[in-house]
Amino acid sequence: MPVQPEHSPMAPITLPAYGFGAAPIGNLFQAVSDEEARAAVDAAWEAGVRLYDTAPHYGLGLSERRLGAALRERPREAYVLSTKVGRLLVPDPAAGPDTEGFDVAPGLRRLWDFSRDGVRRSLEESLDRLGLDSVDVALIHDPDDHWRQAVEEAYPALAELRDQGVIKAVGVGMNQWRMLAGFVRETGVDVIMLAGRYTLLDQSALAELLPLCAERGVRVLAAGVFNSGLLATHDPHGTYDYAPAPAEMLERARRIAAVCERHGVTLPQAALAFPLRHPAVASVVVGTRTAAEVERNTALAAAPVPEELWADLAGEGLLAKDAVTFGAP
Repeated sequence: MPVQPEHSPMAPITLPAYGFGAAPIGNLFQAVSDEEARAAVDAAWEAGVRLYDTAPHYGLGLSERRLGAALRERPREAYVLSTKVGRLLVPDPAAGPDTEGFDVAPGLRRLWDFSRDGVRRSLEESLDRLGLDSVDVALIHDPDDHWRQAVEEAYPALAELRDQGVIKAVGVGMNQWRMLAGFVRETGVDVIMLAGRYTLLDQSALAELLPLCAERGVRVLAAGVFNSGLLATHDPHGTYDYAPAPAEMLERARRIAAVCERHGVTLPQAALAFPLRHPAVASVVVGTRTAAEVERNTALAAAPVPEELWADLAGEGLLAKDAVTFGAP
């Protein structure tokens, strides 16, 4: 049976407005050196970033190892760290090149496991790779095809660790909103990571999931706000949801960029600002590869966006009208 949400509201963690997504330093799509990865995390710290998110999935553990090495000398109480459960990393000498988009050496394979023992093992192994004694947030990662085991075993296991003070918060991270809504209704999750479903190009989470989170006090980490690349530059190109952008989505992004330009705003600047307007969204987590990207995103996040932009986008049918009713954070 689903576990009913019976716990006190998540209180010990302050979630900063912007976070460092560590998938790219796990060699997502292309390799970066240890030095480049370290420089990216150092630049984020110097810029005041205090929320860091990683996962075993990212580079078969490479992201966790690099992030932990960069954070190990920082005061542990000064930042919020999240990692994920659901994929164990299993030695496999016969494993070929990674097929999940990460440029990493073979030798390991991912094994889906949302069982109680699998969740506990996953967290222990993550801490070993991080070289740290704790994480703050544990997110059930991509349980799309594993609802029953995730809700009946993974969530209770994490809730027990939360109750014991081993972790501070339990969450779920997915690229879809419907199952996330199911978790919010049927468990006591504290936070969700919503990837790509509340962006300038896709507001599908607006009608149901975000109001539900606001009602239940579940805080939202908005990830994938560039939709994997299409919104990352003012001249839209590249990928949408990790695949070549369809022509109609590319045209829509270009139309949004044209409206932004009329207001003296760039497309990535608007993409970073938009999700935080919703009261349920606590943080925007941005995948970051280099120190230069940190500096660029920091400057974009600090630049003001006029309120009139959102109304104009809605007026041209490029933004859900309901999204305009929320004010600036």
